[in-house]
Amino acid sequence: MDEAKTDVLAFTPFPHPTGQKIWSNTPIERLNKEIKRRADVVEIFPTPAAFLRLATAVVIEAHDEWQVTRRYLSEVSMAELRKVIAAKQAAAEPVAEQRQIA
Repeated sequence: MDEAKTDVLAFTPFPHPTGQKIWSNTPIERLNKEIKRRADVVEIFPTPAAFLRLATAVVIEAHDEWQVTRRYLSEVSMAELRKVIAAKQAAAEPVAEQRQIA
């Protein structure tokens, strides 16, 4: 667990609302509920491939919706993220230069 600490806490340097969205798995949970809801309507699938086609159709529909109408992170949030990433890169550059010198 100690080795994975940096990966698990990677969202913490980001501003609060954005970091919370990065950390959350709510969109995946919603997608899984939608697949389950539609599968419950059908009740019995003749083959596993039939279920796979239904689940694929739901995922494609959700993808199209997110491509066109919805945004998980707004333009303002993305601008804040770019600032955080730029600051992290600027802070990492002196360390990389010191390693090259040594």
